[in-house]
Amino acid sequence: MSAARRVRDTLPLAPFLAVVTVFLLIPTVTVIVNAFVADGSFTLARIRALFTPAALSALRDSVLLSGATAVLGAVFGAVLAWLIVSSPPTSALRRTVLSLSSVLAQFGGVALAFAFLATIGLNGVLTLWVQQLFGFNLAASGWLYGLPGLILVYTYFQIPLMVIVFLPALEGLRPQWREAAVGLGASTWAYWREVAIPLLTPAFLGSALLLFANAFAAYATAAALVSQGSPILPLLIRASLVSEVVLGQEGFAYALACEMIVVVAVVMTAYNLLVRRSSRWLS
Repeated sequence: MSAARRVRDTLPLAPFLAVVTVFLLIPTVTVIVNAFVADGSFTLARIRALFTPAALSALRDSVLLSGATAVLGAVFGAVLAWLIVSSPPTSALRRTVLSLSSVLAQFGGVALAFAFLATIGLNGVLTLWVQQLFGFNLAASGWLYGLPGLILVYTYFQIPLMVIVFLPALEGLRPQWREAAVGLGASTWAYWREVAIPLLTPAFLGSALLLFANAFAAYATAAALVSQGSPILPLLIRASLVSEVVLGQEGFAYALACEMIVVVAVVMTAYNLLVRRSSRWLS
């Protein structure tokens, strides 16, 4: 293949490569460089700041939040995806659930936080209704504005996202495999235990890792819901950049962002390995 033909074949990718360079590569390189360079010289001071109690606490809570919502979203989303696959392809219920999943998976940020505040916040509709009827305060102790509340709110969009990413794996289970298992005398449970579950495990774990990365990097919902404190890394980065109490923390913010890049890169590498393994039988 001539050089001119190679250039012509890759030319349609130029806009995509430009977007990736401007919005992904350049910011990533900028964050990594500024995490190790201060005043024009190499330093590890900003990296050492990651081992302070505040940074370690934020990392722990971010991992806990991402892990909990990834597990909850993966389990409930996989069950919902299986129910969708079990329904006829032309059923109205299947089309409706898929459409809702596509919408709700993108429903986040300030709108989602406001929806929960208006429903089960201190003066939420459901909170006031339950309090009037049963004398019980759903928003007692302000749990919605802390880590438990973030887990509940994040799970709201993790479940439909799991449906979208895991559904192709369920649809990849060929009916011939089940017919062959039944023909050999296997029960339904034996088919799922010996054939379906082992085949679906890489796709399930890969989807769960994708949910972990999605929750780990989410910012807008937490920023709108948590007005005080910095329980997770994105909020600690915000506090480092806009704090009026402690100035000059931009370098610390670069180090935190670099830490997040490393965690997400590890998770996405594992995700790609699992997807590559599951693609062997999906194709």
